[in-house]
Amino acid sequence: MASVDECRQALQDLAARLDRHTTTQGRIDLDRTLACRITDLDTAFHGRLEGGRLVDLSDGDDPKAKIALSANSDDLVALVHGQLDIMQAVGSRRVSIKANPFDLMKLRKLL
Repeated sequence: MASVDECRQALQDLAARLDRHTTTQGRIDLDRTLACRITDLDTAFHGRLEGGRLVDLSDGDDPKAKIALSANSDDLVALVHGQLDIMQAVGSRRVSIKANPFDLMKLRKLL
């Protein structure tokens, strides 16, 4: 099981990757609040997707987030590091993403 610090670092790595993506691939029109819930650690992080970038990443949940991702700690770390395919993870219910269908299509471009 990954630690809270490893999950926090994975999300910071994701933020850096998204930042590089918007620099090289262009801005994606996606401005939404985001919550990432780590089920096995009973913890959460929240932030905001702005123009396809993950900003204002903080500890704690945001129950009103427009996009909510739930996963266990190991799956989150594997997902961020490219060791777990997002479509397979969602299909097998290892990862859950609650979002508007149009937002899901935009998110797919980011992941």
